[in-house]
Amino acid sequence: MKTIAPCFRHLLLLLLAVTGALLAGAAPVSAHAALTGSDPKQGAVVEQAPTRVSLTFSEEVAMSDGSVRVLDPAGKRVDTGKTTDLGGTTYGVPLHSGLPDGTFTVAYQVVSADSHPVSGAFTFSIGAPSKTTAALPDQTAGGGVVGGLYGVARYLSYAGFILTVGGAAFVLACWPRGAGVRPVQRVVVGGWITLTGATLAMLLMRGSYTRSGAVGDIFDLTLLGQVLQTKSGAALVSRLLLLAAAALFIAVLFGAYEKRTDPKEKKDLTFGLAIGGAVVAAGLAATWAMAEHASTGIQAGLAMPVDVLHLLSVAAWLGGLTTLLVALYRAPSIEARAVRRFSRVAFCAVCTLAATGLYQSWRQVGSWSALTGTRYGQLLLLKVGLVAVMVGVAWISRKWTGRLSEGLAPEAAATAVIEERTRSEEAVTVPTGGASKGSSSGDAGADAGSDSGAGVDGTSADTGSGAGVDDKRSAQLARQRAALATARDKRMRDADPGRSGLRRSVLTEAGVAVVLLVVTTVLTSTEPGRTEEEAKAVTAAASQRSGPLSLKLPFDTGGQDGKGTLLLDMDPGRTGSNDMHVYVERPNGKAFDIPEVKVSFTLAAKKIGPLPVVPDHIATGHWSASGVQIPVAGDWKIAVTLRTSDIDQVTVNKNVKIG
Repeated sequence: MKTIAPCFRHLLLLLLAVTGALLAGAAPVSAHAALTGSDPKQGAVVEQAPTRVSLTFSEEVAMSDGSVRVLDPAGKRVDTGKTTDLGGTTYGVPLHSGLPDGTFTVAYQVVSADSHPVSGAFTFSIGAPSKTTAALPDQTAGGGVVGGLYGVARYLSYAGFILTVGGAAFVLACWPRGAGVRPVQRVVVGGWITLTGATLAMLLMRGSYTRSGAVGDIFDLTLLGQVLQTKSGAALVSRLLLLAAAALFIAVLFGAYEKRTDPKEKKDLTFGLAIGGAVVAAGLAATWAMAEHASTGIQAGLAMPVDVLHLLSVAAWLGGLTTLLVALYRAPSIEARAVRRFSRVAFCAVCTLAATGLYQSWRQVGSWSALTGTRYGQLLLLKVGLVAVMVGVAWISRKWTGRLSEGLAPEAAATAVIEERTRSEEAVTVPTGGASKGSSSGDAGADAGSDSGAGVDGTSADTGSGAGVDDKRSAQLARQRAALATARDKRMRDADPGRSGLRRSVLTEAGVAVVLLVVTTVLTSTEPGRTEEEAKAVTAAASQRSGPLSLKLPFDTGGQDGKGTLLLDMDPGRTGSNDMHVYVERPNGKAFDIPEVKVSFTLAAKKIGPLPVVPDHIATGHWSASGVQIPVAGDWKIAVTLRTSDIDQVTVNKNVKIG
């Protein structure tokens, strides 16, 4: 009797093919921060050489010395290599003096707040554009062979976490007898080994993954030391320490716990393992939450514990499902009550997944347009569809679970029929001479669990062969009896239609889960829809502005000589450093002085500001300020306060787009 029907084999092959296709498209990963502005602007031609180059991103990034390189037309570096934080999401690198005219290349390579590498390049010109020989390396952060290997390691780390946590939870909560079943032990131990190996690989590859992308840099100890000082490096090291505690937990679960026979002692040990295991599992889940999507963006303080709960629910469902599948195919038997317990656990896990997933979707997508118009939103819809399929198959599994429990009542009768059939087979297969000479030793060998697979030769015993032949025949008979016992156990498992149906439905559910896990892994490597749309909006707003900003606003303080016109100029009128000039004129157009002029900038959408600026008085009716920093692009409110006497003043406001 075949254990897997042909249609399910084809389904499994199809699911594996989809898995491979998704993995093939997973690298290089998408960046989660976008360059939204620069000074000088991309493609700009400036008359004088700037003293520094500044870059503005859609979110905060991690930047080290050398993250920004500025190359002259001959390909030589002209920056000092010391990057500085200019406030908000703007970063700069000073330039050497005496730069020649021509086209300069700016290359940057940073790490976004959720641990993903961001790289790119643009040009600007001094005086006039020229030819440039600046060459950038072909290998980029997050791509190439290292990017692909890192993506595979990410997938394996998720799979290992699910098998370790979910398998152990299945044993403790649903099937304590499973602690002594070797196939179940292999699932949990295999998951731990996979997670540990993947974590070590990610730690070694992290430096090359976020920088050069070169395979040779994987074992660069200098890069490894730099990685250990980052948030992602700390998360990976913490995961390794927690895995050491998990190894002790597994040793107790499959050692002392399995050997306990006293009910009270076993109950106390179960409670202790449940508490300790929950702490370790939550800690492992937190190593993802503290370094990836949940750690950045809106409501990060709430998102991280929600992400931990989401990961634990995934492990309880999918890890328990895998362990159940192994038990149904490889374990001698599994109690129906254990299957019913897991059914309840899986139901609670799915409900938790629905609640936490809904919150995460709102947080990462933010709008209906991002749900359908971004890659993140499309992958999320695919994930929701796969979850719906799994829930449907799980409902079928619950029906088979009910039939399984009903079918256990006549189990003794079914066992008697199978044993009678087995005795008939033994009478045909085992020769009489062998049975008369080696029956007792064969029984002992079968009870001891001797290896199976060897049959007897069917010839009668030689009465004069001596003790050596008797021992040989006894060993042969023992192996034959063990093989028959194994076959009998398999027939008993396959004879139960409830168990057979449950195996098929759980196998289908597990196959969908494999693809679901791949989609989830790719999803965590994709720029969130909310961030992508915000970056597009900021970039579009920036592209709408070109040239200096000029405002002309009338004012009236209500006092004597309190009417006039305010002129405000900003150059270049973009994010980064700006020069600002304020002119005050009477209604007749003549400049005149007033006691005080103050300016502030507010970006309500980002909750930035007001950023105060007090310009210096330069000449009659003229005030100026240099180095006015605009951290991000957007719709800014400029408020200018003018005081014409000790008590007469007014504030005029204007909303403008600053890119």
